[in-house]
Amino acid sequence: MQAPAPERLIKGGLPTEAMVAHVLVSKYAWHLPLYRQAQMLKSQGIVIERMTLAAWVGYAAAELAPVVARLREILLGSVKLAVDETPVPVLDPGRGRTRIGYFWSMARDDRPWGNEDPPAVAYSYAPGRGAEHAIKLLADYCGIVQCDGYAAYKQLVDRRRNSGSAALAFCWAHWRRRFYEIAKSGPAPIAQEALARIAALYAIEKWIRGRSAVERQAVREAESKPLVDALKTWLESETHACLRQIGHCRRNPLWRQALGRLGALPRRRPHRDGHQCGGAHDPSNRTYAQERAIRRLRPRCGQLGCRRLPGRDLQAQWR
Repeated sequence: MQAPAPERLIKGGLPTEAMVAHVLVSKYAWHLPLYRQAQMLKSQGIVIERMTLAAWVGYAAAELAPVVARLREILLGSVKLAVDETPVPVLDPGRGRTRIGYFWSMARDDRPWGNEDPPAVAYSYAPGRGAEHAIKLLADYCGIVQCDGYAAYKQLVDRRRNSGSAALAFCWAHWRRRFYEIAKSGPAPIAQEALARIAALYAIEKWIRGRSAVERQAVREAESKPLVDALKTWLESETHACLRQIGHCRRNPLWRQALGRLGALPRRRPHRDGHQCGGAHDPSNRTYAQERAIRRLRPRCGQLGCRRLPGRDLQAQWR
């Protein structure tokens, strides 16, 4: 008598779990496309077609789907999340070129305020960048969403949502960038003054990073809040001067966005600003894992984009 062979990841297949894991790590961590892996295996006398490797990736993604679902469930139970999206080229057979899809990420990294919850990030693929994708990503979430100024996220504050309204904490780094772009184009004393004022806020954030939420909130109330109030007052008094300073660029969409940010800052306070949302928040989502990790998702020169399989989210389940 012979005991039945143990079940394998691919029923009736030869590859072991270790082999499939090697293919996944090579593709997603070391950016080796499947066609290149097939060539490397062939040079060692092992002939495995690229489509076979792709099938292995699909099997592995299906097995990991419950893990991904649980990760998202844990993240959606967090007090706050950082959300971002990034374009990615997607193969579009028959057109002879790629089209643009988007990876949407939601991340939690509460280490700056001493929380013991482990940092985590989950990615989802969507064919576009519309508000419906942000709403789907954060369905049933009513916590605090840290994001840039993209208008799609404002749909999350709709009180008619079934889960209730979420609160937005905008990223100061994205807003600061507009002043930086103005300042680097030439003499711009107002933009430089804004950068100096924001730098003072960031110096406080550097000092309190790693402290408890209670300590951070106390310091922000005592030191950051007066600086933010003064920045608002100064911006209001200098608005006309700012318009004169960059008036020659008003037709440029980039400058129009900068002007829009000037007017939007006061409306973000107190409940929509990273400095005023309590001690458990950061002024910038650049400190979050997803801002750093999402760069790794962009294909290298040798990768010809991702392929979206109908009904599956295979490419987004590995982070």
